[in-house]
Amino acid sequence: MVGNETARFDLGADNSREAKDIMKEVLTALREKGYNPVNQLVGYFLSGDPTYITNHKGARAIIRRMERDELLENIVKEYISGI
Repeated sequence: MVGNETARFDLGADNSREAKDIMKEVLTALREKGYNPVNQLVGYFLSGDPTYITNHKGARAIIRRMERDELLENIVKEYISGI
């Protein structure tokens, strides 16, 4: 990349339904265990450490079904669509 050009990032396929299902299941498990979902998810997304996600209801395995960048892309899309 040269100068001040903006980099393009494209993940490709639309997997928003799968991302939404994953997030619903993980959020439910985190809430049931008494965790603050925002804090835990931010820790996971920033570090990549799956131990930020509880094993309750298989949530740790569920969130790993999709790459972190794909989940984040879908979260951002969902947020932006509401603005």
